[in-house]
Amino acid sequence: MAKDKSIFTCTECGGTSARWMGKCPHCEAWNSLIEGAAEPAAGKNRFGSAHASLAPTSPVLPLSEIEAADFERHPTGIDELDRVLGGGMVEGGVVLIGGDPGIGKSTLLLQAVDALQRSGMQTLYVTGEESGAQVALRSRRLGLMASQVSVLPEIQLEKILHTLQARQPGIAIIDSIQTVYSDQLTSAPGSVAQVRECAAHLTRTAKATGTTIVLVGHVTKEGALAGPRVLEHMVDTVLYFEGDTHSNFRLIRAIKNRFGAVNEIGVFAMTEKGLKGVSNPSAIFLSQHSEPVPGSCVMVTLEGTRPLLVEIQALVDSGGPSPRRLSVGLDRDRLAMLLAVLHRHAGVACMDQDVFVNAVGGVRISEPAADLAVMLAITSSLRGKALPKGFIAFGEVGLAGEVRPAPRGQDRLKEAAKLGFQVAIVPKANAPKKNDKAFEGLTIHPVERIEEAMNLVRSMG
Repeated sequence: MAKDKSIFTCTECGGTSARWMGKCPHCEAWNSLIEGAAEPAAGKNRFGSAHASLAPTSPVLPLSEIEAADFERHPTGIDELDRVLGGGMVEGGVVLIGGDPGIGKSTLLLQAVDALQRSGMQTLYVTGEESGAQVALRSRRLGLMASQVSVLPEIQLEKILHTLQARQPGIAIIDSIQTVYSDQLTSAPGSVAQVRECAAHLTRTAKATGTTIVLVGHVTKEGALAGPRVLEHMVDTVLYFEGDTHSNFRLIRAIKNRFGAVNEIGVFAMTEKGLKGVSNPSAIFLSQHSEPVPGSCVMVTLEGTRPLLVEIQALVDSGGPSPRRLSVGLDRDRLAMLLAVLHRHAGVACMDQDVFVNAVGGVRISEPAADLAVMLAITSSLRGKALPKGFIAFGEVGLAGEVRPAPRGQDRLKEAAKLGFQVAIVPKANAPKKNDKAFEGLTIHPVERIEEAMNLVRSMG
């Protein structure tokens, strides 16, 4: 196949150049030229049938006349993965999954694609980082004996697209998109131009043929997906694999999902036979104290549609002339704000103390509903007195000292009652309006201000 000439386009002014230059010859912006394939002659468009046939053009119709059919889903058989995806793989959908090296991306996808193949779906696993023998060795290690998943060790885009057109699989795994390159470009695999161009062709193939394509993506040292940000805009679903490589537990979080809820999480445990779903993830984020200890407060956070109980731990110790504020799993700037509110409205001073706050289990909590639990944990550590056994709290705290409601407060309380908690301090707006059997055994104390919450805790001993 003849290679088209490359052309370099300026990201600032849109001007073009036949060769790369440090400075754009049109607007004189530095380092703004990005490589792309030159437009070929008529009838040889690189987005045409030579690589991936596009769906036929549809007529212009009003929304009321367009048939709104539900997308057919194919469950992978891995409940936690299906939860994050919104119920399973969608026909013609494109999923991008990223995570740190060695965290388990390839392991989980090999388990999922094997389960889909055993259910009768035609599958294809394209590996660009490993040989076929290495993939086979992993499948034996995972106990996937006699697996019939088709494996293609290949990194050239045109050969991958030809195989997809010939075999028409129901699902194809591309591991990874950073290793794939197109003959249309001269840049190395993994470059911005190659990743963008290859992802665009694979996305068009998925939409035209109905094949579900899963792209494995590398991440940068900051934890973001490597490559152009347009990669996340192209695909239908973006999943992040999180977790400490020194821990057996892994989280998959949906950052974007056109077919389901965002911020949904799936919890897995890494075992000798691969990743196994965790049915009760709250147990991971709760320390196993035989008796209550100072500086510990349990809160109920929401991850997508799932309420999770997480233990917040605080340690307040005498500091030097410049006391430290350190938080793990929580926003450090918000911690400084909460300490100021605690001093101003509750009379609890920590200006000469080191304050350390940690969310147990490595979970990251970004919602402000953790405010009340953080402040109660800090106060408990400072006083040296533990909160009552079976105690939970949640709620956002404002700068004026008011306790604001958290979304889906009833669901949070039901989860706490189901797990046997007995005492709860919650925003007044989240308190149940009437007696409900779902809250049996749980004594709920509604509060409107942080002072009320502190007085309640002191009265509990």
